[in-house]
Amino acid sequence: MKSSNSFLGIVIFTSLIFIVSACSPGQDTSAPAQTDSNSDDKTTETSSPPKIEDTAAVVSTPLWMTAELKDVRTGETFKVTDFKGKPVLLESFAVWCPICTQQQEEVKKLHADVGDDIITISLDTDQNEDEGRVLDHITKHDFTWYYAVSPIEVTRSLIDDFGPRVINAPLVPKILVCEDQSFKLLPFGVKSASNLKQTVAQECSA
Repeated sequence: MKSSNSFLGIVIFTSLIFIVSACSPGQDTSAPAQTDSNSDDKTTETSSPPKIEDTAAVVSTPLWMTAELKDVRTGETFKVTDFKGKPVLLESFAVWCPICTQQQEEVKKLHADVGDDIITISLDTDQNEDEGRVLDHITKHDFTWYYAVSPIEVTRSLIDDFGPRVINAPLVPKILVCEDQSFKLLPFGVKSASNLKQTVAQECSA
């Protein structure tokens, strides 16, 4: 009887220990929350985007526009860029070329109409011709605009920009330079005075 009471006491004691253990707050074994060491109430700084430089290609003015040319009539020097603000018709020609003379007769009519509102420069690109021959030509036909013999470097610059046909005189090559100094090679062939006037108005309109 005594042993039974002892056994019962042991069971009750063990049960009490189990109950107390179950009710005690256990240790939190979960991993501590990770904190960002860089987030200690610091305001995130946003740097300005890097400055983007303007990398657009700078188009330089071609030599044929900036080179000094000599007017065979007056001996004065000039450049195509001197006429910024006015349209310029630059033609490549040779004295021996009758088609060139035909075109220049139309240019003469053009200037009778528009005066110096349009500038014309006739550039002799035949290296076998000189200023004396050009002067005889313009005196004979009473052509009164700018005439010059093309220096070799100017001729090369024209070829670089427009190809070798720009010095093929019978094609009567003609380059239009607008008031803002933009330019284009016009279609080849003889053009009437009215056609030249209309072309300048259309191509150089603002």
